[in-house]
Amino acid sequence: MKGYGLLSIAIVAEIVATICLKLSEGFTVLAPSIVVVIGYGLAFFMLSKALAFLPLSLAYAIWSGVGTALTTILGILIFAEPFSLGVVLGISCIILGVVFMNTSKSGVH
Repeated sequence: MKGYGLLSIAIVAEIVATICLKLSEGFTVLAPSIVVVIGYGLAFFMLSKALAFLPLSLAYAIWSGVGTALTTILGILIFAEPFSLGVVLGISCIILGVVFMNTSKSGVH
């Protein structure tokens, strides 16, 4: 469980940093720019710590997949970014891809 806890912190830090990246307006707004640097630093640090407990392929698939899906959803909710059937299908494919990767490694087919 420790690896998944560290990975969860990495995911949250990446999402916060990515949202602040948009708010930083090209690093012209100071506060969100600082959060970007700290957030991505924390995300990579916690991901590196999670790798002591989890396989690289599993950790990275979860980190990038969940991060992408949640960032997309938050972009829709916070920044009124476009929402369509394609977005739903794309997020579904990401989630299914992570699930298939993880179940195939455990011997379930």
